[in-house]
Amino acid sequence: MNIEETNSSFVRPALFYINGFYNFANGRYYYIFLCFVYIMTVFGNVVLLLIILLVRALHTPKYMIVFNLAVTDLCGSTALTPKLLDTFLFDRRYISYEACLSYMFFVLFFGSMQSWTLAVMAFDRFIAICFPFHYHSIVTKSAVSGMLLFVWLLAFIIMGTVVGLVSRLSFCASVVVQSFYCDHAPVYRLACSSTVVNQRLALFGGIIIFLVPLALIGCSYLSISFALKRIANGGERLKALKTCTSHLMLVAIFFIPLTTTNIAIYFPNFHPNTRMINSTLTHTVPSLLNPFIYSLKTEEVLTVIEKICNKFKPCRKK
Repeated sequence: MNIEETNSSFVRPALFYINGFYNFANGRYYYIFLCFVYIMTVFGNVVLLLIILLVRALHTPKYMIVFNLAVTDLCGSTALTPKLLDTFLFDRRYISYEACLSYMFFVLFFGSMQSWTLAVMAFDRFIAICFPFHYHSIVTKSAVSGMLLFVWLLAFIIMGTVVGLVSRLSFCASVVVQSFYCDHAPVYRLACSSTVVNQRLALFGGIIIFLVPLALIGCSYLSISFALKRIANGGERLKALKTCTSHLMLVAIFFIPLTTTNIAIYFPNFHPNTRMINSTLTHTVPSLLNPFIYSLKTEEVLTVIEKICNKFKPCRKK
């Protein structure tokens, strides 16, 4: 084992070994599937980003939030999937200490960005339905920019601290990471020094990054449901509800797999491969589906896509 001893009590490994899946007979097909998921994720999110950038009608506060989600989906998938494929498809499982911590930070950072961006989207829907006459005065570009800046800073500070504290641990025994990437818990549990602070900060970070946004989203839709009940016209109520369907789908796609993955940790009877497959899909599939849901379920984006398609129809006839 290659070890760097920085002082008499602090030991830092030169390399970690990502163990990943156990006896994964048909693993190559799964990695090819993940490669396809990544390609489609890049395609969907880049197309959505270009549509929002190039169409002035979409330069609104609402689509600033959608743009931010597409950026975090694209960056989050890029932070995880190419390295995951390189690790297991080409059997390059050794990773340097510094690269491992960087890998950990970017995967966790962009994952936490997704949850808070969904919370900002919920705020947009809350104001639009509960205070429709004040929507344009409350949900402004400057207000949304401030909220998104807060989200980026919050995620950076919390995840930077979580990962930074790992660098204060001493690793004098195993360097085998029992996960498919340099995940936080599997790495800090390898330390031979006290990890109490790491455990507590991980719990605190999980509450701030995932439970708080979920609670805010829940409160927003509780308020929305009360507001919808006060709408006497059934058609108007359905029209208002339809504006929330795409966001609700994004919330379900992100939080339900995330919740099941975290619950599965407490059931040791699950095969490690089952847990890791569930976890990889939790990290990758929402980023794939998000742009397509917004393209197919949002009237403004569908209208833009139809206009673009209609422009090319005369060219085909010629």
